[in-house]
This record gives sequence, C-alpha cells and structure tokens, in this order.
Amino acid sequence: MMVPPVNFLTEINILPSDWDSGTWGPSSLNDPTTNHFSQCVRFFPPQNGKVAIVTGGAKGIGYETAKHLSRLGMHVIIAGNHENQGLLSVGKIVKETGNEKVEFMYLELASLQSIRQFVQRFKAKNALLHVLVNNAAVMLVPQRNTADGFEEHFGVNYLGHFMLTELLLDTLKQSGSTDCNSRIVTVSSATHYIGELDLNDLQSRHHYSPHGAYAQSKLALTLFSYQLQQRLAADGSHVTSNVVDPGVVNTDLYKHTSWLFKLCKWLTSWLLFKTSTQGASTVIYVAVSPDLEGSGGSYYANGQKTKSADTSYDEDLQRKLWARSCKLVGILEHRQCAS
Repeated sequence: MMVPPVNFLTEINILPSDWDSGTWGPSSLNDPTTNHFSQCVRFFPPQNGKVAIVTGGAKGIGYETAKHLSRLGMHVIIAGNHENQGLLSVGKIVKETGNEKVEFMYLELASLQSIRQFVQRFKAKNALLHVLVNNAAVMLVPQRNTADGFEEHFGVNYLGHFMLTELLLDTLKQSGSTDCNSRIVTVSSATHYIGELDLNDLQSRHHYSPHGAYAQSKLALTLFSYQLQQRLAADGSHVTSNVVDPGVVNTDLYKHTSWLFKLCKWLTSWLLFKTSTQGASTVIYVAVSPDLEGSGGSYYANGQKTKSADTSYDEDLQRKLWARSCKLVGILEHRQCAS
C-alpha cells in the first residue's frame, strides 16, 4: 500500500512555530525533558518499496524505530527472541500505521545457529534489504555465557550483530544504488567512552564487571561500524555504516540494576531519561534522512554528528577486532575483504 509522507510536526503535536521561534531545534535535543520528537521533526520522504530489519524491534527504541519506518511505508521485519511479544508489537504497529507490511521473525542473537537460520529464512523470501538496524542489547546482566560460550554482553550486543551484518551484507549491497545507498545503523551507547577492549580477554574471564562488559560491547560495536564503512568504501559498495547513541532512555534494559538504582530511576526518569520515542529519533534520522545519503563512518547523538571515543578511531585495533571476530564466529576474514 502507498503511505503518504509523514509530517512529524503533526504526529507528535508540535507546532511549526516551536521550531521557527527557536524554542525547538538541534540544541534542545540535549534536553531529556523535552516531549518533542527530536531530529525527526520534519518531513521525511516516503520509503515505499523498501525493506528494513530492526533487531529488538518489539519494544523500546526498537519498537519506536520499527513503527516509524513502517509509517513511512517500509516493509519492516521485527527480529527478536520473544515471539508472543513480537507478534503483539506487529499488531500494534499495523493498527497505528495502517501499513500491513510488518512481520516478526525469530532471532536469538545469543546463538550463532539461530542467526544463520534467521538469515536463511530471510533470504528465502528473495527480498531486498535497504536498512539494517542493529539495536537489540542486554545490559548489566550477571556473568553468564551464550549458547556458544561467549560472555553475554559481548556475544549478544556485538558478536551477534557482527555475524548478522556479515551474512546480510550481500543482500544489502544488491539492494543499494548510487543515488539510494542501503544503510546499516548500529546502536551504541555513551558508555563506549569508558569502554576498554582487551583482545586477550574479550570474554571478561579474568575479571568480570557488568558495567565493564557492557561498555566493552558498545565500544566493539563502534569499532566494527567504522571498520565496516572502510571496507564498504574500498570496494565501492552502495552501502553505508553509521553509529547512533540514543542517549539515556527509559527502557527495561535496566532490569538487572540494583533496587536502589531502580528506585532512583523511577523517581527521576521524567527529568533525566528520554522516552523510547525520543531515543529512537536519531536512529530513524540516520536510517532515512536524505541529508545523510551516501555518508557513512560517523557517530550520531542527539540528531547531530559528533566525535566518539578516541580509541574507536584506532584502525589497527579495528582490524584486529575484525579478524578476531571472524575467527570467533567461524567466518573467513578474506570473504569480507574480497567482497
């Protein structure tokens, strides 16, 4: 079905005068108390005929991203590991947007086998893929391993998305064109600024800290996204790779925190935390904005390009992490280098 252009000013009940008067603009993106829909307060062109995959798209930032991409006319695939919740989210999105091209596909990022099966099922559809949003994550979980023996933060947040992206890359390349690149949007976090990547202990076996493991996984995602962009540019692919920091968002990622933190969060979330809609705004901007056509290798926060951690620009570290990741998931590195 054809979906008309979306006026986010109307949808979120923001008056054009708010923008024109200067009370709303890029600077206000830094204010978590605002109810505005951040950088998406503008017209985005219809995305009819395009296909997007959003990992963790059944709730939180992923759900808001999936919903707004659907409203723009995309065929959206919600990839997640809770089928009932996923199907409920599909129903809600279809009802809210009127776009029936929304579906749920099972994906367990903690299992390499599940990732391969997901990609096989997707490719069996013979569909194109224009946008891949690597959004799903776990945060501050107790020390435990994935089905393949990887520390859970590193395995789910980083390695799972590394493998998923690698296996979908050929479809993304086939779907992109000179004037309309396919886009890979990887959701990182400001915690990557304090992250440390120990190539000799990526699984945090020598010393485990939930905060440290989470920060490491987000730093790894940023390193990966930059290295991916370099490789895509080197072979002339019509695909871009960018990183997004959604900000401090009020989602259920905090379920593994202490009761005291949860109490403080409950008391202050209205003041200090963004809503899921606000958190998703920069993700959506990077996924569809015409302003970013053909532009990759950048880090976006609050609707603007910004600088990530100094470590993330270390090209030698990027290459070493890439090689180690290929080995861990059983992919030959030269396959990517030559593609």
